Amino acid sequence: MKVAINFNQKTSHDYTVYINELSSLKFDTKVAIITNPKVAGLHLKRLLSLLEAKEVYIITVADGESFKNQKSVDFILENLFNHRLDRKSLLIAFGGGVIGDMTGFVASIFQRGIDFVQIPTTLLSQVDASVGGKTGINNAYGKNLIGAFHQPKAVYIESSFLETLPQREFGAGIAEIVKMAVTFDKTFFSWLEKSDLHVKAHLAEAIKKSLETKAWVVSQDEKEQGLRAVLNYGHTFAHVIENETGYSRYLHGEAVSIGMHMANMLALSLGYFTKEEVKRVEALLHQYHLPTRYHIRDVEKFYEGFFLDKKTYNATIKFILPQGLGNFIMIEDVAKKTVLDVLSRCGEDGEVA
Repeated sequence: MKVAINFNQKTSHDYTVYINELSSLKFDTKVAIITNPKVAGLHLKRLLSLLEAKEVYIITVADGESFKNQKSVDFILENLFNHRLDRKSLLIAFGGGVIGDMTGFVASIFQRGIDFVQIPTTLLSQVDASVGGKTGINNAYGKNLIGAFHQPKAVYIESSFLETLPQREFGAGIAEIVKMAVTFDKTFFSWLEKSDLHVKAHLAEAIKKSLETKAWVVSQDEKEQGLRAVLNYGHTFAHVIENETGYSRYLHGEAVSIGMHMANMLALSLGYFTKEEVKRVEALLHQYHLPTRYHIRDVEKFYEGFFLDKKTYNATIKFILPQGLGNFIMIEDVAKKTVLDVLSRCGEDGEVA
C-alpha cells in the first residue's frame, strides 16, 4: 500500500509513504541510522538485516522529548563528522517523533542538507510526525522553535513495529488520528467512534486514512502558510502544557488530547462547537485512556505562553478551532478574557457546562 506526497509547487521533491512494504533497503552510499536504546534493542537487528549500503553506522541518542535539544543534535553531528559522512550520505530516522524530528533537522543542516529516510516506530510518528518535512528541536522557550522544513526521501510505515508499543504510546498516536477526523472528516470521526483501533484491520484503515488526509494537506501547503496550520489543532495549548511540565509528565499525544479539549471548550464558548460535540470528542479520547483535563495554576502565565507559539504573529494569537465536526476555523481576534475564562474551567472534572 502506498500514499503519494506530491507538491503542487515544486519547491520540494515528491516522495512516497510505503505501508507494510519494507522488504529491503539498498543505498550506494554511507548510511547512519539515528535511533534510541529502546528501539534499537527491539528492532535494530531486523532493520540491519534489510539494509545494504557502502557503510552503516549506528548513532544512539537518549529517548524522550526532554532530549530533543541542541546537545543531542551536536552529538549526532559530531558522529557524522567522525565517520566522514558527506553530501551523498543518507540518514535513517528509526524511532518515534523525537528521533524523526531531530534526524530530519540534522539532515537539513549537515553540509547544507542531505537525504534522510523516515522509518517511524510509534503510532504517533506513523500517522503524523514522519510525513510532511517538519523538523526541529526544543529549547527553553518552547517546542520546535528551532527547525526547518526538510522533506524525507521516503517514509516506511510498518505496523509490526507497533506490536511492542506500550499502551500510553498507542493512545498518544490515537490523539493525532482523532485530530485529523475532528477538523477534516466527520464521517471518519463517526467511524472512529464505532471502530476499536486495537483491531489490526481497523488500525490499518485509520493509519491509511490519516496519512491520506495529511498528504492532501501538505501537498496544498508545504510551508504552513495557511491550510497546514489546521494540523496544529490542539497543539497551541499542548505546547504550553509540555513546556510547563518540562516535557516529562505527558507524552506529546497526551498533551495534544488535553489541548484539543481546551480548543473545543473555546470553540463552545464562541459558538462554533456544541456541548454534544465536545462530549463526543472527549468520550472518544477517553476510550483510549487519554487525558483531557489539566489544572492550570496560573492562567495569566499560561496565556503568555501562547506568544511563543510559531503561529503567533505581531502579538496576535491564532487559534485553530473546530467548527462543527469535520470542519475548522482559524481565528485571531479572541478576547483575552474569553480565553482566560475557558482556561480557568479546563481543569475541572465535572460535566461540560
